Amino acid sequence: MNKTAITLPTGVKHIHCIGIGGSGMFPIVQILHSKGYKLTGSDNNEGDIVNLVRAMGIDVMMGHRKENIAGADLVMYTAALMDDNVELVQANALGVPLWERAKMLGAISSEYDNAIGVCGTHGKTTVTSMLVQILHGSKKEPSAVIGGKLKAIDGYGIVGTSQTFVYEACEFKDHFLETYPDVSVVLNIDNDHMEYFGTIENAMASYTQFCNMADHTIYNGDDAKTCKAMELVTGKKTTFGFDSTNDFYAENIVYSDGFTRYYDFMYHGEKLGKIELNVPGTHNILNSVAAVATAYLQGVEMTDIMTHLAQFGGAGRRFELVGKRDNGVVVVDDYAHHPAEIIATLKATKELPFNHIWAVFQPFTFTRTQMLLDEFAQALSIADHVILTPIMGSREVNTTGITSKDLGDKIDGCVCLDSFQSVANHVVTNAKSGDLIITLGCGDVYKCARMML
Repeated sequence: MNKTAITLPTGVKHIHCIGIGGSGMFPIVQILHSKGYKLTGSDNNEGDIVNLVRAMGIDVMMGHRKENIAGADLVMYTAALMDDNVELVQANALGVPLWERAKMLGAISSEYDNAIGVCGTHGKTTVTSMLVQILHGSKKEPSAVIGGKLKAIDGYGIVGTSQTFVYEACEFKDHFLETYPDVSVVLNIDNDHMEYFGTIENAMASYTQFCNMADHTIYNGDDAKTCKAMELVTGKKTTFGFDSTNDFYAENIVYSDGFTRYYDFMYHGEKLGKIELNVPGTHNILNSVAAVATAYLQGVEMTDIMTHLAQFGGAGRRFELVGKRDNGVVVVDDYAHHPAEIIATLKATKELPFNHIWAVFQPFTFTRTQMLLDEFAQALSIADHVILTPIMGSREVNTTGITSKDLGDKIDGCVCLDSFQSVANHVVTNAKSGDLIITLGCGDVYKCARMML
């Protein structure tokens, strides 16, 4: 693909970041910091990422105030902000350039000759993490932007010395169309962000457009919506999946102790290697096939792929072990916030040797909860016990009056509580030896997992 480079305005030295504590912002902050820019930031909540930012020597102010942007040559902001945010308003009044996070990611991606954009409704962070683990471990020196923390690089992003850049390409409000992929990896297409797209057909059209920006598309040949969207993609195309009709697929899958799987990685009927996988769930087998196929097409030797993927223990907040107690209770945390993701995650828990599964879910945004109410109820019902926290509205105003109780009423035995502390107290009082507690959601429900532990 021919790129027209997007560059920061001349003279930019100080960049202020609104919402600097977000998982999507942090890796970009890491990259900008490594390039020598002076950074400051603001956020509404303390948290792990804010602590990491401060450890880099970056000033972070709690709360949003117009004086926070003093001295900034450019302001980068998260899409979660309301238009009346005082720092956005002040930047506009002062004529300071405003760049949404997606535009900055696009500028970064345009600087690389081999930008690999991983997109899809589910699995982006896991596949991006797997791929970076393989490339980094194989000394390919990639740069990366990941939506979760990867232990192998001790961060959410990394700056390498090669021309390879791996990044999560998010479809929210068509943000991925602001980036510049050379290789697109499509994991699946599902009915998320319908408050923006309106119809699944509109979402599919955006994926088609994204892939037509790339020279080569690697996509899930088992997913009907993805295959339909890829029909109009004109560049080179490669498929992966479980079915042997795909170019790359998994065969002879062995399930052992619930966490470790082995399978033969196949290419057009030829076994290329035996993959060991140390994360649970059938969905992660498919995720790994996507990552392995992409790494293989990047020229990584199969021996290196097998070695480094076997060391992958999951990305941050993707079935992440928070801790265990001597009584046999295990606490894990997962970012799942869409019914399909919750189904995949809870089905994975059912494959593990636990007595009962406790699902603590924090719904995210009022519109998604309203639109997918029945689907959420069906997905969460896989667990033995379901606890709901209040809905995290984020950027939205609750115009319909929906609450977590509307969801809880559709789930047998569901308990709705009004605070993390009350959730923690309830679960700790009632969970028994040999139970698994899993917190679910893309907000700050991980704090509840730690309280319970």
